[in-house]
Amino acid sequence: MNVRKLNRLVMALAAVVAVSISPAVMANDYNGANTGKFSDPLDSPSQLSEHVAQSLLMAITRAGERLVAVGQRGHIIYSDDQGRSWVQAAVPVSSDLTSVHFVNKNSGWAVGHDGVILHSQDGGQHWSKQLDGRQANHLLLNGMAPLRMRMLQDPRVDELMSEVLRFNKDGPDKPFLDVWFADENHGYAVGAYNLIFRTEDGGQNWISLFDKTDNPGFYHLNAVTGWDNEIYIAGEQGLLLRYDAESQRFVALDTPYIGSFFALAHSDHSLVAFGMRGNIYRSVNEGETWQRSKSETEAGFSDVVVLDNGYMVAVSQAGQVLLSKDMGVSFKLLNVQASMPYSSITVAGDYSVAITGTRGVQIVRLP
Repeated sequence: MNVRKLNRLVMALAAVVAVSISPAVMANDYNGANTGKFSDPLDSPSQLSEHVAQSLLMAITRAGERLVAVGQRGHIIYSDDQGRSWVQAAVPVSSDLTSVHFVNKNSGWAVGHDGVILHSQDGGQHWSKQLDGRQANHLLLNGMAPLRMRMLQDPRVDELMSEVLRFNKDGPDKPFLDVWFADENHGYAVGAYNLIFRTEDGGQNWISLFDKTDNPGFYHLNAVTGWDNEIYIAGEQGLLLRYDAESQRFVALDTPYIGSFFALAHSDHSLVAFGMRGNIYRSVNEGETWQRSKSETEAGFSDVVVLDNGYMVAVSQAGQVLLSKDMGVSFKLLNVQASMPYSSITVAGDYSVAITGTRGVQIVRLP
């Protein structure tokens, strides 16, 4: 199997878990293993579980002072006491969820498998579905119609159209891998095989940007983030994209790294990209040039958070926590007892962080 096919199998699920649960298996779990009936995760609400806080969780963030985490089978939990206790939220789907982002204490979005985009208006207690893979495929196909009129002028339209037709043939199975909003109205969701959507009205309407990326290989888009007027996307094979307002496209940046990037962070004028095998690269000129950061690990990174003081804290697949006090120039391993492979990290308060992984949430006090 070549590297391209192998990377596509990984699906970039926060660089932590390379195992996905098939809809049929999930349906049997939710509706009774003895029934033998298939129930689509898009049509099946997430089931309550006593052990959800100790199960696979893929992402965590803050909604004001509240912690909100998402994971397998549509599980979403929240905590108002810095992770000491958790409450499970009401979720209309049972698809695996991969990322969550809040712009304030009330309004947030979660994304995941089957093209799911969910929205909460009450700090993560209740969720509604804004988009799924069925609708996403329809929007992708409709979005190609104007391009087909310019087929003779743009030979790549054929390639784009072929990929969109494949999406529709495969069905609603493509996952979103990350979500980021600049404010309550403007946001992006990115995912597998160049899947990218934008909204300008808080998710009431989503627009496909499938033809607006310099990604001819249709590599997975693993992470999206932004600040001020800058928006960046990280993906497979050293792919880093920056939004260009003039062309209204995400243009590719030259990077010295050919492995996949899984997380992005910024502090002051530093943009830092985190990849596999301990690779970290830093730019101080909006991605024009890059320098490799010092890292005390050879594990792949899964996520990073920037503290109020500008320090960066990154986590790895090997259950490691690394701290940078110099805006990403160097990262040092912290003496943290690893309880699991880590998938995501956020600030928990009182100079502590909340970290998710294969066995739920761990609260770590920083030295």
